[in-house]
Amino acid sequence: MSSALTDLFPHPIVQAPMAGGVSVPRLAAAVSEAGGLGFLAAGYKTADGMYQEIKQLRGLTARPFGVNLFMPQPEYPGASTGSTGAAGSAPFDAGAVEVYAHQLAGEAAWYETELGDPDSGRDDGYDVKLAVLLDNPVPVVSFHFGVPQRDVLDALRRAGTFTLVTATTAEEALAVERAGADAVIVQGVEAGGHQGTHRDIPENDGSGIGLLSLLAQVREAVSLPLVAAGGIMRGSQIAAVLAAGASAAQMGTAFLATPESGAAAVHKQALTDPLFVRTELTRAFSGRPARGLVNRFLREHGPYAPAAYPEVHHLTSPLRKAAAKAGDAQGMALWAGQGHRMARELPAGQLVEVLVAEADAARAALSGGGTAGEDGDR
Repeated sequence: MSSALTDLFPHPIVQAPMAGGVSVPRLAAAVSEAGGLGFLAAGYKTADGMYQEIKQLRGLTARPFGVNLFMPQPEYPGASTGSTGAAGSAPFDAGAVEVYAHQLAGEAAWYETELGDPDSGRDDGYDVKLAVLLDNPVPVVSFHFGVPQRDVLDALRRAGTFTLVTATTAEEALAVERAGADAVIVQGVEAGGHQGTHRDIPENDGSGIGLLSLLAQVREAVSLPLVAAGGIMRGSQIAAVLAAGASAAQMGTAFLATPESGAAAVHKQALTDPLFVRTELTRAFSGRPARGLVNRFLREHGPYAPAAYPEVHHLTSPLRKAAAKAGDAQGMALWAGQGHRMARELPAGQLVEVLVAEADAARAALSGGGTAGEDGDR
């Protein structure tokens, strides 16, 4: 199965699907054309918007690519009684969302916009998007925020699609294997953007596992091929995760700064701006833990943001768009992994080539060191 994955692309590099307009067709095409696996992010798009991007991408490259879907969030009809959601996540508190909306009123006034409607939907058009992907199969589909039903994964496999599901613990990886996915994306806590946890439990905020430790745990728990994700910015790190048992490395922040990325210019500049010295997991922008550069909005609102995804995402969406339009990095969701200061403003295809050369050099150095030691022992 590992060879089935790596046969799709010659270099062990997967461009992470970054929702919100970052992972656009030109970025995915550039990565795939260079021998990596480019990805489109269907999250927050309509099914037709996803389909149009797939058509555009196919016009740019004939090489394999992937599409990422967000799992729908469970409905909580008994939230007020403290019931547990269908996926095991803690039910959101509608009252807490209302309080948070009042807290954000000043932001709305500042950016001269209205707050969004928190009740804009919890399924992200999942079923319709799946239908499109079954009618018009793509080489790879990945899933975030949970595990699809086995019949979904089986249907995609019959359509010729390779499936991956994100896991942030060994237990989640076992659930992915039991459901019948083809591979696991092992996401360490270093990763930028949303943690792909299957259960959104407030008590676990900030307690994620580092990538190398997680890789070792997952490798011992499941027999599926692994794609390593979290803070990877250099070829030497790719070599490290391959040595730790991964079949490929998934990289998001590394590609965010490329000219093909759809990220706002102010977001790209912030990655290496000395004003932004660290990242932090926060619920401030979406109601679910996500890693971003620490800015004013995160500092002021992060401690008070409720565990309510996607309600908070819908609520803050107009604020984030207004801040981006104004070029105000202090009001944007500046998603970034822990290695953000190592970002390079290279064209995506060239970045793939540089990463491959770095990884090859690192692996050769390790191999050469072993040979030298053996020669010296003779």
